[in-house]
Amino acid sequence: MSRRCEALLWLSLIGVALVSSFTYLGLDLGGLLRGDSPSQMADYATSFFPPEMSAGWLTQISWGAVETLAISAIGTLLAVLAGAALSLLAAGRMGIVAKALARLLLNALRSVPELVWAALMVLAAGLGPFAGTLAIALHTTGVLGRLFAEALENAPHEPAKALRDQGAGATAAFFYGTLPQVFPQWLAYSLYRWENNIRMAAVLGFVGAGGLGQMLYVTLSLFQQPKALSVILAMIVMVLVVDGLSAWWRARLG
Repeated sequence: MSRRCEALLWLSLIGVALVSSFTYLGLDLGGLLRGDSPSQMADYATSFFPPEMSAGWLTQISWGAVETLAISAIGTLLAVLAGAALSLLAAGRMGIVAKALARLLLNALRSVPELVWAALMVLAAGLGPFAGTLAIALHTTGVLGRLFAEALENAPHEPAKALRDQGAGATAAFFYGTLPQVFPQWLAYSLYRWENNIRMAAVLGFVGAGGLGQMLYVTLSLFQQPKALSVILAMIVMVLVVDGLSAWWRARLG
């Protein structure tokens, strides 16, 4: 009976929170169905069809997709390298002070969303793919660095200790005793983050970071809905293909 009362209490609190949120934000969901709102939404949705499929435009989309993939891949690679280096500090391999400072840095990097990093990098590096690459690298470094550090902390210490007892140095003990244990996890984390970064690279174009996102922003700004739909379809296809390949690769590694 007490569990039932506790469940009802939590459901009531959630209901109160939802109602309070709608009231505080002044959300008017009924406005979506009143007046000519449905017809306006339908007219705007139909204006996207049929998608633009001319050869010239598809060529531009192809180059935009390659640019988006390149932004995500390079940004993820930089993040893997930086995250791996910082994870050694965050896992306490270099002392308590270094651990605290590294964790503070990683928390700061991942606390700032990619869009905010992109806006800052556009101001620092200018419009284009470089800003998007840096934005993805900074945020993903914070995420992967923390995940890599946790993998290091949870790895068994016996293999590295056995190597040290046999006279191996700290570097050799790490590369031959610890790294083989955590490498599959590190690789799986990196692939998963790369999937996310492909989606984010497409979004970062809205702040001038290049790729398909910038093409989508420009076409929507110019009310070129058929061209915008072609870009959206290209994003969907690209994400589906990469997700499938990444899932297949992770399954083989597992």
